[in-house]
Amino acid sequence: MARMRVFYQDWQMGCCGTPFAVGDEVGRRLVPVDCDTAGEDGCPGAVARVENHGGPDRETVGRVRSIDLVHQEFLAHHDPRPVEPPAPEPGTVVFRGTGRALEAVPGARTLEPVDSCPKWFDEFEDEEQPPRRVPYRVRRAVGVLVTLEVPDGTPPQPGDRR
Repeated sequence: MARMRVFYQDWQMGCCGTPFAVGDEVGRRLVPVDCDTAGEDGCPGAVARVENHGGPDRETVGRVRSIDLVHQEFLAHHDPRPVEPPAPEPGTVVFRGTGRALEAVPGARTLEPVDSCPKWFDEFEDEEQPPRRVPYRVRRAVGVLVTLEVPDGTPPQPGDRR
């Protein structure tokens, strides 16, 4: 048996994934990732990521040996203007920024061992609230890193049709 590390993004699970636990046998369509340049598509130590849409036809089947929840820290740039702008003249179109822009902090991913993969990931954890500081930091779970045990002879690269 061989082991491979696979990154499963939160939105892929929320969209059309089925939760699983350590010890379960699973089949997923996998595509290779280059961990040095993968950004949100990959995770340190992953050789592949799950692709529920438009991935290879063949699933890689294996047994889940471990699951780590992947947390990412972001800088949140919040629009400091008041929520309610002054009333504009009737008929005037007013454009204003809403919400916040998130910028991933390089190297600020952490892993937390868990027994099962959640279906839904919390929006944000331990968030600083504006306007204390702009930008401010937020942290959220962005997916799971799964150690998958696959039979010997499994293609060395996900999607390889051998």
